[in-house]
Amino acid sequence: MATGETAEREDLLAAGIVKAVQGTGAYSGSLFLRSRDRRSIVLAATCGVPPSLLGGWHLIPVSSPIPLAVAYNSGRTVHLADADEAARRFPQLAVALPYAFGSCSVPVGTAEETFGAMAIVWGAPPGTEGLSKAQRRHLRATANRIGAALAELRARTGDPIECDPETVPVESPAPSAPAVRIGLFDWDLPAGTLTVDNEFLAIFGFEAEDRTEDRTEDLAQVHAPVFDGRADTLASRLHPGDRAAFRAAARAAAADGRLTARRLRVQSGEGGAGGAESGPGGDGGQGGHGGFGGEEYRTVELWGRVPEAGDERARTHLVGAVVDARAGGDAVAAVERLQDGLISLAPDGRVTYTNNSLDQLLGVRGEELVGQYLWDVLPWLSDPAFEYRHRSVMISQTPASFLACRPPDQWLAFVLHPDAGGVTGRVVPVGQPPSTESTPGPAPAPAASAAMAPPTAAPARLGVMYHVLQLGSALTEAVTAREVCDVVADQLLPAFGGQQLAIYLVRERTMHLLLHTGHHESFLDWLEGMPLHAHLPGTEALTSGVPLFIESPEDLAQGYPGIPVAEVSSWAYLPLIASSRPVGTCVLGFDEPHRFTPKDRSVLTASAGLIAQALERARLYDSEFALARGLQQALLPHRLPVLPDIRTTARYLPGTRGMDIGGDWYDVISTGGGVSLVIGDVEGHSIAAAATMAQLRSAVRAFATVGHTPAEVLAGANHTLIDLDPGLLASCCYIRLEPGSHRAYAVRAGHPPPLLRRPDGTTNVVQLELGPLLGVDHASDYPQTQIALPPGSLLALYTDGLIEERTADIDVGIDRLRASLAHARADSLDELADRLLHDAGRSSYRADDIALLLMERG
Repeated sequence: MATGETAEREDLLAAGIVKAVQGTGAYSGSLFLRSRDRRSIVLAATCGVPPSLLGGWHLIPVSSPIPLAVAYNSGRTVHLADADEAARRFPQLAVALPYAFGSCSVPVGTAEETFGAMAIVWGAPPGTEGLSKAQRRHLRATANRIGAALAELRARTGDPIECDPETVPVESPAPSAPAVRIGLFDWDLPAGTLTVDNEFLAIFGFEAEDRTEDRTEDLAQVHAPVFDGRADTLASRLHPGDRAAFRAAARAAAADGRLTARRLRVQSGEGGAGGAESGPGGDGGQGGHGGFGGEEYRTVELWGRVPEAGDERARTHLVGAVVDARAGGDAVAAVERLQDGLISLAPDGRVTYTNNSLDQLLGVRGEELVGQYLWDVLPWLSDPAFEYRHRSVMISQTPASFLACRPPDQWLAFVLHPDAGGVTGRVVPVGQPPSTESTPGPAPAPAASAAMAPPTAAPARLGVMYHVLQLGSALTEAVTAREVCDVVADQLLPAFGGQQLAIYLVRERTMHLLLHTGHHESFLDWLEGMPLHAHLPGTEALTSGVPLFIESPEDLAQGYPGIPVAEVSSWAYLPLIASSRPVGTCVLGFDEPHRFTPKDRSVLTASAGLIAQALERARLYDSEFALARGLQQALLPHRLPVLPDIRTTARYLPGTRGMDIGGDWYDVISTGGGVSLVIGDVEGHSIAAAATMAQLRSAVRAFATVGHTPAEVLAGANHTLIDLDPGLLASCCYIRLEPGSHRAYAVRAGHPPPLLRRPDGTTNVVQLELGPLLGVDHASDYPQTQIALPPGSLLALYTDGLIEERTADIDVGIDRLRASLAHARADSLDELADRLLHDAGRSSYRADDIALLLMERG
């Protein structure tokens, strides 16, 4: 996709998600688009809370029991008013995100096609009613408008409306009040007039231009003066002591071409309207916010320069900006006076500001913290519990407090106050606290800070437990062994800070590498191919069933001398045992020495059980899948016959998983009476459907070989299916090409009609009389139709999986395939078949198998 098209789509998505959040009063929203293979939806845009706080979800399988995936698949709104409803309806979501929040997920697309899904999130204690009907209608209408705009963009640019998993999502911050105001001006120096924007007028206390046209007749009700464009009127709003300097600065700028920052005191009140003669007078002024003659003033900065242009008239103008940073400046001054430590965190947890008191309490300079995570900079806050608390307050939008111990014995109370823009934290020292741990909740009063309790020995590893809960939830979604490995790497390494991970499986009582991730390529190479009885940590942990934790190279050398360490300093060997059977070993490696606490060991041991069960299930699925697909491929022709003046090719694309194999088939039968093309589909997805398909294929081939007409072939297949009594129906299309002519005779039994592309490129649906499905009635009749196949013509036979769309009539799918066949450019019949299948694979919904048979007349 071209850069311009990418930017247009990003702008569209960003504007849409912001509108959804603002229109519903939520604090966060995310928008997902379908992936290229249509198996997942991928995060494309966010507003408010960054995606890392919402479980780090960037890619969601469409089969997941997650509200976004359900909305995408069903086309319905999924509204969860609070955490209790989420736990009832989506327990896996509640396990992964155990916070007090509500959400509403809606599909994004058109009536014909779904492009993705969108969700908004708000803080919701138990009992919250959630969104009103009007808010839900607004959200759905916004999603529909986004879908319509995406469809229009695709029609105009060819954008396929899909998202690559590697694409960085567009992030829009939550709306917040600006700390700095900037107004722009253009000052005609000789004329003494200024052209300004509304922000400039507001800073100097004048009425905005868009309000002057709507002023009421009662001018006494208009409090702000109107700016008449004169520099003298502007000067009337300044402190008398600054007016001469103001004019002098303008003259200096005209001479030098630039006005560097000039501080001016501007009247804060509404007085002094009119020109210079009506300005305030008095006996001396005060600096900063001081008063003069009863007026209040604030300080602004004026910046400007004369344009560098050949036009002499342009050089008489001073253009620039006035900057009013009072909100930010006053706030900084106020918090720096406090004895309590104050910290500001961005929504993702990065530090944006600390006051001096906090720097002293934490024992680190502010510049070392800004832009970093506290838990990354301060070792005594590195426990994931702190990150968990931050995540909790941001998602639930509820204040919380906790204690942490700065070594050696200084206890600090942290109180976190969230809003959509981030978290403000207050940190105060407390005395020796009681031994019971506090729980997240509303911030206590300052006098109660000392009552908040710490952990008994070290901060509780709630964050690690959270990662394990996520691991268990994510493993339920992993189907193949590779998917299980990816989940383990994504979840387990961040939870414990490891850098290396390897998973070895047992095959024929020897160890074989299934996965390795990390920058040490030789990590555990020596374990490959080792028998289970070898004296090695990876094998002994598995045979004994007891995890092995090695905290230093010295410990490793003492127990297992001669084993290479590969620049790794600590190891955790986790036996993977499912149903009392050894599955393999999972190994975590740490570049630096790592001490495994008792809680680390218990959590890793529990994780090993989850991983073993998931791997065993995945291995069974992989074997089942390979068996099912092998069986289905064995029932189809291994190769098509090579025929004079006729070229054929076929494709089969499964649309289901596991043992749910389909009954689609195709065949090309060469006999002395000509060549026959066959395609059919037995209803259902099961072993019975595949077996029935094999019997029908054999019956059709037998009847065709003995020389029966097309009508007789399908009549015989119908009798065979009824006699077999499998309880299944089947559709079929059968075409026999007459030898030595350009004619063919075709019949169809409840099957989609073939397509014919003539030598001139004209492509049409072949209109055949429709007979009933096979297996309905012994007396069914199948009328045959003669069709012309001149040299250079191309015939396409297919099953309904190629043309079905979830929200469209089947005739629409047939016409879409006809258009693809008419316009597809391919150098060979094989390439043409691949193109047609590729177009089908891009469909937003395809649960059925696909069989395709192409024939080109020479």
